[in-house]
Amino acid sequence: MTKEKNSYINRELSWLQFNERVLQEAEDETVPLIERLRFLGIFSNNLDEFFKVRYATVKRIDEAGKGGKSQLGGVKASELLEIITKVVIKQQSDSLEILNNIQNKLEKEGIYIIDETQIDEEQHDFIKNYFIQHISPALVTIVLNDVLELPLLKDSAAYLAVKMTMSNDEKQYALLEISKSMDRFVVLPKKGDNDYIIILDDLIRYCLDDIFNIFNYDTISAHMIKITRDGELDFDSDLSKSFIEKISDSVKHRQIGDPVRFVYDKTIDEETLSYLMSKMGIDSKDSVIPGGRYHNRRDYMSFPSLGRTDLLYEKIEPLKIKGLSLQHSIFTSISERDYLLHTPYQSFSYVVKFLREAALDPQVKSIKITIYRLAQISHVASSLINAAKNGKKVTVVIELRARFDEQANIDYAEQMQDEGVNLLFGVVGLKVHSKMCVIEREEGKKLKRYGFVSTGNFNESTAKVYTDFTLFTSSPKILKDINKVFNFFETNYLIYRYKHIITSPHYSRTKLFALIDQEIQNVKDGKPAYIKLKLNSISSYTMVDKLYEASRAGVKIQMIVRGICCLVPGIEGMSENIEVISIVDKFLEHTRLYVFCNDNDPKVYISSADWMTRNIENRVEVSCPIYQDDIRDELLNIFDICWSDNVKARIIDAAQTNQYRSNDNPKVRSQFALYDYFKNKLNS
Repeated sequence: MTKEKNSYINRELSWLQFNERVLQEAEDETVPLIERLRFLGIFSNNLDEFFKVRYATVKRIDEAGKGGKSQLGGVKASELLEIITKVVIKQQSDSLEILNNIQNKLEKEGIYIIDETQIDEEQHDFIKNYFIQHISPALVTIVLNDVLELPLLKDSAAYLAVKMTMSNDEKQYALLEISKSMDRFVVLPKKGDNDYIIILDDLIRYCLDDIFNIFNYDTISAHMIKITRDGELDFDSDLSKSFIEKISDSVKHRQIGDPVRFVYDKTIDEETLSYLMSKMGIDSKDSVIPGGRYHNRRDYMSFPSLGRTDLLYEKIEPLKIKGLSLQHSIFTSISERDYLLHTPYQSFSYVVKFLREAALDPQVKSIKITIYRLAQISHVASSLINAAKNGKKVTVVIELRARFDEQANIDYAEQMQDEGVNLLFGVVGLKVHSKMCVIEREEGKKLKRYGFVSTGNFNESTAKVYTDFTLFTSSPKILKDINKVFNFFETNYLIYRYKHIITSPHYSRTKLFALIDQEIQNVKDGKPAYIKLKLNSISSYTMVDKLYEASRAGVKIQMIVRGICCLVPGIEGMSENIEVISIVDKFLEHTRLYVFCNDNDPKVYISSADWMTRNIENRVEVSCPIYQDDIRDELLNIFDICWSDNVKARIIDAAQTNQYRSNDNPKVRSQFALYDYFKNKLNS
């Protein structure tokens, strides 16, 4: 194939456009006000992780002098760094305007976010007492001078850079570290019907004299700065260390990684800014971004609700699954047929119930499960520990390299190990990202398998906001294959063959290619042919090229991609048969679904894998076929409901403008429509 000039959208720039869609939610006046603030927090948190990981990777490519054009979609690394910085500065500026707009609307609702200049006498007493009791004891204060070397600033921590000017015009600088353990929003006493909140930064500004009164200064000012460091984990080769120790050491080392972004309050004076950059060894070649008065706006994710349910999304009550009871044996139900769980519309409690029942059932002999990210307080982990205490053979394949959740997984790994759980740490060079569980239960003289396969993590917290599928099954053919994957974890020098599931890294590309090739052949034979995909991301050029090939052959392709999309749809002669939309709304779209027409006898898979190089080639992933007709039909209906969204769906195209899809059809907001769909099924 001869490549078109613009065959791919650059991965990093596509990701920034995804984050732009998150920012659109903060701007959308139909979204409840406090939820809009929380979307601003998500936007900021996403950006922090982007700089720690993706920007840092591009910077390493540039510094290695490799140029990186082949890796970066035809863009030089040095050029890409400049483009990213420009895009981010624009997005940061837009986000500040959106924040000001939200704050103005909050005031009309009687919610006032005040700063240190707006504090009255009554609030003065409360704030001073709050500072003495809660802030002062935990505040880290670093006095700077020309002799002492600047202590290493923590990754993504917020600092107030303090400048004091003395009567003789001498300057004294200091840094105040705002601990992540402190509440960023301090709720002040209510006045009448009005609520008042002060951001912690401003509360500290109000109390600067309490901190620095030993200095004889004439003026004092404080401006926010933040540094973001390279988030890549570097492993040492010390053979005496266990894998847990190596991961733990690497997580600690991340705090002193190379700086990749320096954000500062754009109102800071030039003298102070130059002094700080000089002290930190930052120059103009680094990503130096002027920002607003407040950094770490990710904290808006936990903006207090103040009891104002009218300014929040209405909480949905997770629905039951028809025919599957939380009061009776799940094994009895699953032995007769498969069931599909779709969180958060339906209750994650079914997963916990399955594991708790397995932990207590005397007939259950073994449990095997993969763990990628656990909740902070995990009923999944406690159920597995409970099972081990009851004499079950419990094997947990835990991924210690789940980015930014490494420490939490280390803590759980050590806890489970202490309680007798058999821990496996995956495969050298491969992250274990598959989501699956198999239990073996003695029934008569035979062992019968039960289990589940999922698109998402076994995490009670994220299950409330992430959309994911989990298939409960006792299908011998599926679970025999799943059990082989667990065998691979124990003897990974053996490569197993699978009759039903599709696995990475050994088979995903060839199996998916074969499914696509079948659709291409069906077009040539005059048969119906289409492909429907729901993914978080698609960045593998190999997979993109294969879809281009299918498009050129005449296969109609519909794609719902939440995040990165390197594929360029709608280009004549290359991708005119491909349409792509992205849905960003109340819940995080996380389900992965593959549908192949197969001459109108659809082959349907749920999967843990996106179509990214890492998922196809460098991770252990599982895509599970759906054989039961009613579940297959349900998944097809779910895709069609999502595809019909004309409220929160954005069109993905070469222009990357994130234009909302608009048509003359009745309004469909897919996440709300799906809840109604499941509710109607339950009541039918």
